[in-house]
Amino acid sequence: MTLTQRLSLVFALLLLICCGTSVLLQVRSSKMHELEVVQGLSRDLAQHIARDTQLMDANGLKPDAVRELFGQLMRVNPSVEVYLLDVDGKIVGDAAPRDRVLRDRIDLAPVSRLLRGDALPILGDDPRSMDARKVFSAAPLMVMGKPAGFLYVVLLGEAHDRFAERGATSEALSTALWSIGLIALLCLLAGLAAFGWITRPLRRLTDSVSHFDINAAPLALPETAAQPVRQGHDEIAVLEVTFKQMQNRLSEQWQTLTRQSQDRRELVANISHDLRTPLASLHGYLEVLSVKDASLSPEERRRYLGIALDQSRKVGGLAQSLLELVRLEHGFVVPVVERFSLTDLVQDIFQKFELSAEAKAVTLTPKFAPSIPGVYADLGLIERVLTNLLDNALRHTPAQGEVTVSLLPKGSSVEVTVSDSGPGIAAELREGLFLRPFNIGGARRDGGLGLRIVHQILQLHGHRIELLDITGQGATFRFALPVNQDVAQRKLPTG
Repeated sequence: MTLTQRLSLVFALLLLICCGTSVLLQVRSSKMHELEVVQGLSRDLAQHIARDTQLMDANGLKPDAVRELFGQLMRVNPSVEVYLLDVDGKIVGDAAPRDRVLRDRIDLAPVSRLLRGDALPILGDDPRSMDARKVFSAAPLMVMGKPAGFLYVVLLGEAHDRFAERGATSEALSTALWSIGLIALLCLLAGLAAFGWITRPLRRLTDSVSHFDINAAPLALPETAAQPVRQGHDEIAVLEVTFKQMQNRLSEQWQTLTRQSQDRRELVANISHDLRTPLASLHGYLEVLSVKDASLSPEERRRYLGIALDQSRKVGGLAQSLLELVRLEHGFVVPVVERFSLTDLVQDIFQKFELSAEAKAVTLTPKFAPSIPGVYADLGLIERVLTNLLDNALRHTPAQGEVTVSLLPKGSSVEVTVSDSGPGIAAELREGLFLRPFNIGGARRDGGLGLRIVHQILQLHGHRIELLDITGQGATFRFALPVNQDVAQRKLPTG
């Protein structure tokens, strides 16, 4: 059974119990009201009878007078039954048929409460039943100024009970039962409609959960879902909004993990390819040296050894870059912030690449604004950033080209721009540029590791690098470093 069906069943059972209880209470309330009215109207009946009739004299009970009076009263009002009690409550006179009186004594406590004027209805013993109690009227009897007993009148006797039993299925009772049944039916229909309306958001949420696809694109949340939900809002609506937010968060994280997994697979494949080429070349030349050592001239031997050493350095550099990337991505590197001069650092790096630039006929151009302030960062890591950017720029700048490094103070930071006059980076390769390998003219830039290391280092400092879109120029990268120590410390990642 669904939740709505279970709620409807429970509501129907509760409604049935409530209707039954209501019927019982209504019947009892109606009966008690009837008893109160009857007893209130006939409360002084026994007093009138005792005052107007001589039932006892000095010699005691007058049986004939008692029977004649009682018979007349019961003919006038068949519902009443009249009894004469002594001072102890024993029945000493009645007009009942033989063997109809089952009690020989009446409890006088209710009689005392009636005479005292307590709230009605007051029920007393029924002489014609061993356990029934009925409304009555009572009055004390006095003989020569002394208590001689009580006149006890049962107001709703056996005749009333027989008539009431015959009328148990009367039209009034049937109408009342039909009315209650109709009200119960209307309440049930209203309750079912209410449950359907109340549980509609829950059914919608259940449908969303059952159709949840972690690979699907994140949903576009309504504006109200992005705002904090106040405590007074519907709990199911809060749950629905929270689930949608969780669904979007899970979808985003899953897609991020999937993309990262795909990037890692591509990285491993590209690194494997980049390692295989120099290793194969290294192995080939070493094998030639080993097999043909006797037949090789000194010049050939030196050339083969030089090539093998170059390939070995490529393998070593690639392995070093891979190890550095792993340490950066897994948090093994913690930046040590210190103040240093960017102009001095750039000049030192230019000297490092001076010979390589001359060999390729590429010009290294510094463009420094006047009065460049010192910056706060990890000197060794920033040196690695500039080294990677210049190395990439040199390798992809043609002869007679130019590589430029610009430093420009801007607010509380210094902007560093590295540009070259090479072929640039195609628009389709710019997405995920710093996260996955890419090709330029059929050749991978440093196996895709150089810019990835740059991105990770700047991310550790709380900064980012961006590729500028400048028409008519090659690749241009820009990042900024703070000139304030507090800013630099605040940007460092915590934990």
